[in-house]
Amino acid sequence: MDTNATVAARAKRQWLYPALRKGKLYRWRSAISYLYLILFFAGPFIRINGQPALLLNFMERKFVLLGQVFWPQDIFLFVLATLVFVVFVTLFTIAFGRIFCGWICPQTIFMEMVFRRIEIWIEGDANRRRKLDAGPWTNEKLLKKSAKHLIFILLSFLIANTFLAYVIGSDNLLEIMTRPVAMHVAGFAGIWVFTVVFYLVYSQVRELVCTVICPYGRLQGVLIDKDTVVVAYNDTRGEPRGKLRRDKKQSGLGDCVDCNLCVAVCPTGIDIRKGTQLECINCTACIDACNDVMAKINKPLNLIGYYSENMISEKQKPSITWRMTGYYAVMIILIGVLSWFIFSRSDLDITIMRSAGMLYQEQPGGYVSNIYNAEIINKSNQRQQITIQPQDAAVKVKYIQAPAIIASGGAIKVVFFVMKPAASINTPKTTIKLNLVSGKRVIETVSTSFVGPVNN
Repeated sequence: MDTNATVAARAKRQWLYPALRKGKLYRWRSAISYLYLILFFAGPFIRINGQPALLLNFMERKFVLLGQVFWPQDIFLFVLATLVFVVFVTLFTIAFGRIFCGWICPQTIFMEMVFRRIEIWIEGDANRRRKLDAGPWTNEKLLKKSAKHLIFILLSFLIANTFLAYVIGSDNLLEIMTRPVAMHVAGFAGIWVFTVVFYLVYSQVRELVCTVICPYGRLQGVLIDKDTVVVAYNDTRGEPRGKLRRDKKQSGLGDCVDCNLCVAVCPTGIDIRKGTQLECINCTACIDACNDVMAKINKPLNLIGYYSENMISEKQKPSITWRMTGYYAVMIILIGVLSWFIFSRSDLDITIMRSAGMLYQEQPGGYVSNIYNAEIINKSNQRQQITIQPQDAAVKVKYIQAPAIIASGGAIKVVFFVMKPAASINTPKTTIKLNLVSGKRVIETVSTSFVGPVNN
C-alpha cells in the first residue's frame, strides 16, 4: 500500500468511520476485552500477601508482581524478564504476526471496545457519524458532541486514576482523592495530566497510535515471513473479483463480490485485499464482515482468514519452522533461568567483607579476631530484626555497630569482630561460615575468609 488511509492527498488528516459488524470473532474479542477491563480496573485493589497484585512504583523504586516485592537490587531479574518478553514478542510475531495489537493491546481494547462503542451509541453508525461531522452545527450536533466528549473525559479520568494506582499504589491514590489538594499537588496534577493524555489519544489521535506512533507495525515487517499466519485475503480464491449479479452468478469470477465491507469495517482504513500492510492490527473485523457476505451468497467462509503466504500459494498447512524452534528454545532457557532466580531469591541480601588493609588482632582469652563490614538489605515486605551468628560454636561475634531492625526495602551497615580460638588456627587463611538469622530462622549462610597466625 503506497499511501496511509488516515492521510488525505494534501497531507490533511483523514478521519475514519469504521462500520461495526458483530460476528463470531468479534464476540470472542469482546469476551477477552471484558476480562481485560475487569482485571485492569480491579488490579490495583487486589492484594496478595498484603501487597498489590501489580505495582510499578518508579519513584520509590519498589516493584510488586503477584505479591512478590522487588527492589533495585533485583535489577538483574528485570533484565532477564525483559529478555524473555522481547523473545516472546519476536516468536509470537514470527508465528502469528500482529495479532497482539488486535486482541490484547490496551490501545485497541479501549479504542474499539469502549470509546468507539460509546461513539456509535451516541452518534449512530458510520454513515450517520460521517454526515454529522460534515454537517453544520445544529442543536442536535452540539448535544451529541457535548455528551460524547463529556463521557470521554470522565472515562479518561477513571483510566488515569487507575493507571496512577499502578504507579503509586491504591492507598496513596485514595489519600490524594480524599485529602485537600494542597497536600497532594503533584499527585493531583499527575491525575489531570494523564486524563488529558488519555482523552486526546482516544478522541483525537486514535488509530494514528497504531499506524504512525507504535513501532510494532514496522517490526512486524521485519519479522514475518512466508510461514507467518496473519489475517490475509485468499486471492487465489477471490480473484478476479466482480460485483454479484441478481441471479447470484459470477461467471469466470472469483468469490470476492467487491462489496468493500472489509475496508468499511477496518479501524485503520486499509484494504486487506492489497496484501499484508504495517497498518493491519489483525483485529479480524474484515473476517467477520466477509464471512457474513459469504454466508448470504452460499459461498465457503474465510475468504479472508488466518493464512500464511505458503498456505495460500502453496496450499501448505501451518507448521513450526526451524526459525520458530530456535526462538522457542531460547525462550524456554530464559524462562527457566528467570524462574530459578525468582524461586531461589532470599528475603534478605547480605554482603560481608573483611576490612581491607587490616590484619588480625590478638584478643584476651586466647582468641584472634578479624574485623568485618556487612551490608544487609531487606527485600521482603515486612520489617526484619536480624543477627549474625557463627556456624561454629567455638567462634564468637562481637559488634562494633550492631544490626538494628531493617524496614521493608531498607538497608543497614554492620561492623563487627569475628573471634576465633587461636589454638584452632592451623593455616594463615581459613574459611568461616556466618549465618544471617531472623528470629529463629536462618535466612542465609555466608562464607568469608579469616586470617591469623599459624598455631605451631
